[in-house]
Amino acid sequence: MNKKSIILLSGGLDSLVSLGVGIDEYNIKLALTFDYGQNPLAQEVLASKKIADYYNIEHKVIELPFLKEITHNAFVGRSEDLPTENLGTKESAKAVWVPNRNALFLNIAGAFADAQGYTHIFLGANKSEGQTFPDNTVEFVERINSMFKYSTSNGVEVVAPLINYTKNDIVKKALELKIPLELAYSCYAGGDKNCGLCESCKHLKNALENNKAYEYIERLF
Repeated sequence: MNKKSIILLSGGLDSLVSLGVGIDEYNIKLALTFDYGQNPLAQEVLASKKIADYYNIEHKVIELPFLKEITHNAFVGRSEDLPTENLGTKESAKAVWVPNRNALFLNIAGAFADAQGYTHIFLGANKSEGQTFPDNTVEFVERINSMFKYSTSNGVEVVAPLINYTKNDIVKKALELKIPLELAYSCYAGGDKNCGLCESCKHLKNALENNKAYEYIERLF
């Protein structure tokens, strides 16, 4: 089968490394970034555009205004403060949860795939995120793929190459493959640089420290 793939690209660590891992084998040609009113929208779009340009693939931004209208938390709408303590818990996950986000994004990507002949969709789900976000788990990916057998005419398949990787593993893989980590923007806050305080930033910073990738800490934070 000739492969041609889409990636869900937020500009963060996980989607960047998923792209770098899969671009050649799966012939990734299109990156989709979603605008749903998230705090770091401008930074995510900018980072994703730089990443797409680096890998010479097409980049589209999909607007989802209704998702902004129905989401009110620390990540969308700034109705509360971003948690910086007691991270990795159900409470910290709830503070940044976006209703049905990954399933919605994958279904939109599935429509592109069905209409334009893409065979695979890349998702940056991983073991660390899966501990608190159920839409980052093996079970979730399996169920989405089961659904696509019925909801698309070509049976597009979701691929999550980092599904069994921790953040430490992801950074290690990026360093091995010389993936441009300096392009990553993983912050929930939406400042000019990664804040280093929110849960996503702490995951990234700790993984860089554990891999002794200190030069990237200086560039990203």
